[in-house]
Amino acid sequence: MATNLFDDFNPISSKQWKQKIQFELDGADYNQTVIWNSLEDIQVKPFYHSDEFSKAATVNTQAADFKICQNIFVFDVNKSTERALNTLERGAESLRFTIQNDKIEVQKLLENLPLENKIVYFHLSFISIDFVKLLDTISIQKKAVFYCNFDPIGQLAREGNWFATSEKNNFETLDLLFKNTTNLNLLSVDLGLYQNSGANITQQIGYSLAHANEYLNRFANQTKSIVFQISVGSNYFFEIAKLRVLRMLFDLIAGEYNSNIKCHFLVTPTKRNKTIYDYNVNMLRTTTECMSAILGGADAIANLPYDALYHKDNEFGDRIARNQLLILKHESYFDKVNNPADGSYYIESLTMQLAEKSLNLFKEIESNGGFLKLLNEGTIKKKIQESANKEQELFDSKKEILLGTNKYPNKEDRMKHDLELFPFVKIKPRKTLITPIIEKRLAEKMEQERLELE
Repeated sequence: MATNLFDDFNPISSKQWKQKIQFELDGADYNQTVIWNSLEDIQVKPFYHSDEFSKAATVNTQAADFKICQNIFVFDVNKSTERALNTLERGAESLRFTIQNDKIEVQKLLENLPLENKIVYFHLSFISIDFVKLLDTISIQKKAVFYCNFDPIGQLAREGNWFATSEKNNFETLDLLFKNTTNLNLLSVDLGLYQNSGANITQQIGYSLAHANEYLNRFANQTKSIVFQISVGSNYFFEIAKLRVLRMLFDLIAGEYNSNIKCHFLVTPTKRNKTIYDYNVNMLRTTTECMSAILGGADAIANLPYDALYHKDNEFGDRIARNQLLILKHESYFDKVNNPADGSYYIESLTMQLAEKSLNLFKEIESNGGFLKLLNEGTIKKKIQESANKEQELFDSKKEILLGTNKYPNKEDRMKHDLELFPFVKIKPRKTLITPIIEKRLAEKMEQERLELE
């Protein structure tokens, strides 16, 4: 007969733990010493206990099903096909093609790729009915799952202009795409834009839900799924909770439309905390961020190469990024357990608090006319900028640390000779309908000052 060894110990309550901590603090204030406040205004305690735990979140995270995705920018079709074949042979399970114009010979690009039962994402910088109809035909022939990540609202937020000339034209074109395709998933929400521009996690969830709701209002009866393109930061447990909350609340909102629409998470590490100096640290950052993505329930993860800020696409950077995910999947066994965060009082607490705050923000946006209205008025950009400024102040004052950049920098490090890409915010003067939301890294100003002194 099995014996429960824990029966020999008396249970300890959360009150007793707190008393013990206060004793060890030797007079220091408990609240000021061991409790910290996040950018989302969530108080993080030093411990979480069963006697303070009331309810677990109802969310299903299929960590075992995540796919390793490879990003491929298509310029030369032959080289892109060769690269896709190579990455599939070396561990990639999914592909994301970025295509900037409809002159690309997409049939030639895909004809020799083994795509049966594989998921392929297309990030298109244009809307073309003929191009998309061709993709629909190819997906049927190849027995593949194609996601065309159309996000006209995200295009407006990022570029300040729609794909076409007006809001009406964009949604009419999307309607035609739904009517002229049978096998494609068409809609996407670019959550990464909000994260990379400095939105806190509550804003990222609330804005992306309101963003998605604009599509549900128009296409709930036509779409099967919406792809959330998510960027994950380095706040490990918060990011796990973020993905869980987003899935839970999306299912709640979609249910109000009496719809079986699913959300699909395509996740990549954020650029906001990446650096050009001491760039190898970026590998450590992306590793923990990919871990958060897996444990939070990502459907696919496209890792960010450690040198993506300043190098053009290259085989070495791609291989290292892909191998990080292969190690997590095949050596660390991150793909063996579904719902891995269940039972963690800390993550459950974060999930419920973020869910409440994000849902309240979503309701506030809807009561004030919806996401598009507030985006056009500049309210969304203003709120994100306020949050970004708070985080920037923490970085500038060294309360938020990026090792090798604002703490323990290698003063002998030189980067000016190695910059193949411009790693800072690019200013593109143009006429826009609204002021675009701008992505910006925390270390940009500090790095520019260092480059000037080299």
